[in-house]
Amino acid sequence: MSIAPATRRINHVQRYAQVLEVLAKHGFAELAQKLGLVGLIDKGLAIIGASPEVAQETVPIQVRLRMVFEELGPTFVKLGQVLSTRSDLVPQQWADEFKKLQNNVPVVGFEVIEGALHEELGGAAGLKKLFKSIDKEPLAAGSMAQVHRATLKDGTKVVLKVLRPGIRAVLKVDMEILASLAGVVEAHFANLGYSPTEVVNEFAKELKREVDLMHEGRSTERLGALFEDDDGVVFPKVYWQATTASVLAMDEIKGVVLAQLDLATVDEGDRRRLVENGARAVFSQCLEFGFFHADPHPGNLMALEGGGIAFIDCGMTGQVDARTTRQLADLVGGVVGADLDKVIAAAGAITGVEQEKLDDRTLRSDVHAIISEFRGTPLEQLNLGGVLQGFFATLRQHQIRCPADIVLLIKALTTIESVAREIDPTFEMVGFVRPYIERLVGKRYSPSAMSGRFKRSAMAYLELFEELPGEVRPILSQLRKNKMAVNIEHRGLDKLTRTIEHASRNISAALIIAAMFVGSSIVLLSARSGGLPMATGIGIAGFVASAVLVVVMVVSNRRRRDG
Repeated sequence: MSIAPATRRINHVQRYAQVLEVLAKHGFAELAQKLGLVGLIDKGLAIIGASPEVAQETVPIQVRLRMVFEELGPTFVKLGQVLSTRSDLVPQQWADEFKKLQNNVPVVGFEVIEGALHEELGGAAGLKKLFKSIDKEPLAAGSMAQVHRATLKDGTKVVLKVLRPGIRAVLKVDMEILASLAGVVEAHFANLGYSPTEVVNEFAKELKREVDLMHEGRSTERLGALFEDDDGVVFPKVYWQATTASVLAMDEIKGVVLAQLDLATVDEGDRRRLVENGARAVFSQCLEFGFFHADPHPGNLMALEGGGIAFIDCGMTGQVDARTTRQLADLVGGVVGADLDKVIAAAGAITGVEQEKLDDRTLRSDVHAIISEFRGTPLEQLNLGGVLQGFFATLRQHQIRCPADIVLLIKALTTIESVAREIDPTFEMVGFVRPYIERLVGKRYSPSAMSGRFKRSAMAYLELFEELPGEVRPILSQLRKNKMAVNIEHRGLDKLTRTIEHASRNISAALIIAAMFVGSSIVLLSARSGGLPMATGIGIAGFVASAVLVVVMVVSNRRRRDG
C-alpha cells in the first residue's frame, strides 16, 4: 500500500469532510486554524450537515485523539492500536491511552461473507468442493475481518478468517487522508519529537501486512514449525487449499481465550504450566529463533487443557537478525558489568545514530543513571524487558529513534510478563527467563562464540590475502609503464580560494588608492610651484576620490565579514 505525498489531491471529499468534522468536534479546531484547514472544515460541515462541538479544554489531547480514532472507524482504530505499541513514534502517555481502543464494529451479514468467499474460492462450486458446511453465525468480528466456523470435506473442523468486503478500498481512502494531514502537520510543526509522515508510513506497512492473510498464514506456519516438538505450545495449522489473500483457513483450536478465562476455574498447577509455556514460547521466539509473535496479549492467546497455550492471530510478527541479537547481548552485558562505554556503543550500533550524538554529556549521564540502577544485580535477577524498555525510553527522550524490530521485541517481552503476572502473581518471571538471558549473553561471550568469531575473522583475512595479488598486479603494471596517475579531489578549499581572491583585490585597491594619494600630492606641490592653473583642483579631486575609495573598501569588507 503506497502512501501519496502530502500535497496529493484528495478526491474523496465526503470522507475527508467527515474526518475534519470529527477533529473539530473533539476540540482540534484551533489546530486546524494553525494548519490552514479551517476553510476545509467549514466546507466539510456544510457537506455532511453537521456542526462542530467544543470539547472541554481540561480533557488531555491524547484522550480526545483516542475519541477521534474511535469515532472514525476501523482504519483509525487500527492506527491507534498500532501506535499503542510504538512508544518510539509517539509519547508514552499517548501510547498508554491508545491501548484503550476497542473494535466496536457491527457484524457483517453472512450473505455478504458468502459473496466474498465465492469471489475468492471459485464460486458456489468451489465452496462445495472445499467445505461440507460453513456456520452462518460469526465466531468473532473485528474491524478488518470476521471469523466463521466451517467443516472441510474430509470432516476437519476449521475456522475461516474473511476480510470484510470493501475494506481495502476504505483503507486506501483513509490512508490518503492520513498522509495528507500528516504532511500538513509536519510542515507546520518542526519540533514534535517524531515525524507524523513517518508514523503514517510505518502504519501503512503494518496495514499492508494486516490485510494480506497469506502473510498471516505463512507467519503462523513458520512459528508452528519452530514449536513442532513442543506439546505445551500450539499454533494453528493452515489449510492452504482454502486460503487466499482475503481468506485464511486454520485449525479450530479447542480452548479458552485468556481474555475470557475465569481464573477461578483453573487449578494452580495448570496456571503455573500455562504461564511457563507462554513465557518459554515468547522468550524462545525473541532471543533464540529471532522470529516472534509481536502481539501476545490475552486476546491472542488461548488456554488449553492441561496448561498448554495456543497463539492465534499471527498477522503482527517481528524479526531480529543474528547481528541485532549480538548487539542486544552487548547491551545487556554492559548493563550487568556497569560499562557505560559498552552500553553507549551498543546503543549506537542498534540505532545507527551518529557518534556525535552519542557523545552528548546529558545522554551519557541519563544512561549512566540506568546502569547505576542495575549495578551489582546478578544476571539471574535481571528483568530484561524492564531494562530494555527503560533504556530505549531514555534514548527517545534524546530524539534517538529505536528501530521498529526492537520496539516489537520489547513489546512482546513486556506483554507476556504482564500476562504472566495477571494469571499467576507468584510466578518468578526473572528467575524463569534466566537461561534465556544467559544464552543471549553466552552466545556473544562464551569461548565457543569467541572461537567462532575468530575463525570467521581468520577466514576473511585469508580470503583477502588470496585476492590481494590480483588486486595489486594492475597497479604494479602501471608503475612499470610509468602510467600511474593519482587523482586528488580537494574539498573545503572554496572558502580559502575566495579569501585569497578577496585579499588580492584589497591589495590591488590599496595600491591604486596609495598611487592616487601620491599623485595628488605631487600635483598639489607642482601647483604651489607655479604649475598649471587647474593643478590645485585636480589634486584635491584626487584626494576626494581616494577617500571615497577607502570608505567603499571598508564598507565592502565589513559587509563580507558580517555576511
